[in-house]
Amino acid sequence: MVTGVKFRVERLFNTLGFHGKGSKGSLFFLYSYTVDMPLVEHIQLPTFSRLRQQGQEVLSLDRAEHQDIRELHIGILNMMPDAALEATERQFIRLVGNCNRIAQFYVYPFSLPEISRSQKTRDYIEQYYCKFDDLKKQGLDALIITGANPASHLLEDESFWQPLAEVVSWANQNVASTLCSCLASHAILKQLHGIERQALPEKLWGVFNHRILEPQHPLLRDINTRFDVPHSRYNEISAAQFEQAGLTVLVESRIAGVQMAVSEDQFRMIFFQGHPEYDINSLLKEYRREVLRYLAGELQKAPVCPSNYFSSVARQMARDFLENTKPDMPLPAEFENDLAAQLDNTWGDTAKAIVSNWLGLVYQVTNLQRTRQFMDGVNPDDPLAIRKL
Repeated sequence: MVTGVKFRVERLFNTLGFHGKGSKGSLFFLYSYTVDMPLVEHIQLPTFSRLRQQGQEVLSLDRAEHQDIRELHIGILNMMPDAALEATERQFIRLVGNCNRIAQFYVYPFSLPEISRSQKTRDYIEQYYCKFDDLKKQGLDALIITGANPASHLLEDESFWQPLAEVVSWANQNVASTLCSCLASHAILKQLHGIERQALPEKLWGVFNHRILEPQHPLLRDINTRFDVPHSRYNEISAAQFEQAGLTVLVESRIAGVQMAVSEDQFRMIFFQGHPEYDINSLLKEYRREVLRYLAGELQKAPVCPSNYFSSVARQMARDFLENTKPDMPLPAEFENDLAAQLDNTWGDTAKAIVSNWLGLVYQVTNLQRTRQFMDGVNPDDPLAIRKL
């Protein structure tokens, strides 16, 4: 069986002392596409059942415990608002589960009690999510921090500001690598580097083409040099701001700006400004909410379509509907369904590949003991041995 053979090869190379990215890394990538890494249903999270129904491989805990495969333990700090909490949870867990490295994934969603929630969502979190204090004791190999819904003009006035700083402080000393999304990137960059995000003239909303600036970086191995990423934000951190702080910009768009950057050590902190985790209809649901706001009289003008997202047919359908609809009219069900039929996902494969590369690198440098950050011989200030001087 390929799984067992590969696991034994890994242990053989560890025994022989090959821990660098050359010999051991090359062998890993030679076999890395033979089998997917399965998710493990180690907690009764409804997302696992939904992903299994959608065709995702999810192992039962009993089956996982009888396989001789290494585990990776991934935390997901979910700061999204109630309406998007479960969808965001599912999107990131799916990305992790679609990774093609050979390991079993144990994912641990958790949130921050300081974030305002409905009682229904608090009950969901209490029933299905983990406690950060418990995760600190158990240890994690990697961490994902989602975006959040801005409630204040100043990031330091957000309810998540201080507890997020505590999570990041712990992760910097205990987790091999942390991936930050959108608003989390802006908040953490301000906390760690004093970078102030800049307000955009108007909302950046749509799907934009990006170009890789550092094609030799291990996180971008075998990635198309140009690809799309969805964005939905009112603020940005520019390439100049990243670079002045000593960070490396890896992926940038002429229109949308920086999508991906890394910390000075090239790996321990990864920053996204866009949303590669989005489902094909995520921007459509956001557009639908804006249309409902317009029909309810909250917006004076009809919302514009997300850039480069709707086909010409879909844009015309949206215009026709809005021209023939008056305020306070209900939104027919076919509005969203008809538009959804015209959508294309032009970013999902690249998102999977980047997350796969990320977790493959975590696999190579993290310690087998979850409470230890790196394996022996890995320099925390240069985990991938590629840091720029």
